[in-house]
Amino acid sequence: MQSSYYSTFILTILLAVGLGFFLRAASKDRTTVVDITSSLPPLEVLNGISNWLEDRGWRREGGDAERKVLKFVGSVSSSLLLAIFLSILCGVGGGCLGLVICQLFPGLRWWPLILAALGPLAGMFYRMRASRLESLEMRLISSSNQSTSLIRIRAHRDELIAMEIELSEDLKLASDGSLTSSPI
Repeated sequence: MQSSYYSTFILTILLAVGLGFFLRAASKDRTTVVDITSSLPPLEVLNGISNWLEDRGWRREGGDAERKVLKFVGSVSSSLLLAIFLSILCGVGGGCLGLVICQLFPGLRWWPLILAALGPLAGMFYRMRASRLESLEMRLISSSNQSTSLIRIRAHRDELIAMEIELSEDLKLASDGSLTSSPI
């Protein structure tokens, strides 16, 4: 009987490690660089992207005229629903680990069940790490007097995907398609 408790204990520890990796991945920085081309003139494309970003809550942070760079800053908030889910998941997992420890070491009595109180810490950790300021940087690669545009954008992956989906028809944007075809 004792060996089944040890195997359950090991599996519960592995689940806790999995939760830790999930928390880390959920708050990971996913900044990506992508080159976007358009058949429209550069100023029209830059104005279209700038207006779209400002409509989405980004604010212009300045830039560098010599390097042909525009910078934007936006606040990214965490998901309250995911924070609650992670808190519940961690609380239940901590309670299960506490029960297994109570069975393995009966001398500890009910004290290991306090591990269930770790649940809210997971949600707070996620909220703290996922809420942050993001930056978006656009650099004009092509000459500003050409009829076609080549722009390098460095931003959060989700923002680049939204930009590609929403602006590709209006501004005739094209990229290598790796953002929308990637499974991650």
